[in-house]
Amino acid sequence: MATMDKALQTMIGNMKEKTGKTLEEWLDILKNKTFNKHSQAVNFLKNDYGVTHGFANTIVHISKDDTTEGEDLIKNQYNGKDNLLPIYDFLKTEINKFGNDIEFAPKKAYASIRRKKQFAIIQPSTKTRVDIGLVIKGKESTGKLEKSGSFNTMCSHRVRIENINDISEEVINWLKEAYQLAK
Repeated sequence: MATMDKALQTMIGNMKEKTGKTLEEWLDILKNKTFNKHSQAVNFLKNDYGVTHGFANTIVHISKDDTTEGEDLIKNQYNGKDNLLPIYDFLKTEINKFGNDIEFAPKKAYASIRRKKQFAIIQPSTKTRVDIGLVIKGKESTGKLEKSGSFNTMCSHRVRIENINDISEEVINWLKEAYQLAK
């Protein structure tokens, strides 16, 4: 894992005391098991080992992310959508100009962009479109800045980008506004 927040570090540090095993021991147990759903793995740890939900959920999440680093996650997101990768790269460059406290945290389907809190996501939603999710609560939607709806519940707005030319100064300003609100 590239970067880890303090709460997660604390949880992992307390894992042996609270669960009887280290994270590595739990990952070893899960390594040889196959589950169709996240909840099945969580329930396995809860039912068979008496692990509390919080620890079980964390262990399962880490077991899924354990072998995939950030760059690999981005590579996988844009596999078959190579034409969209320049959009991600351009957005990342522009966003990094906002300050030195920005973290890009790639997930399986999107990249979370955080300061103290997540303020945006970049997601290759289709083979022809990248969606930018923004957290700008209370802002009216206008034109390209639409309400996020069911796109991502952590975001208040979405901007659809089909090529680099769609990334106007207005789009960069919305990203900057979301960044400034994430203090």
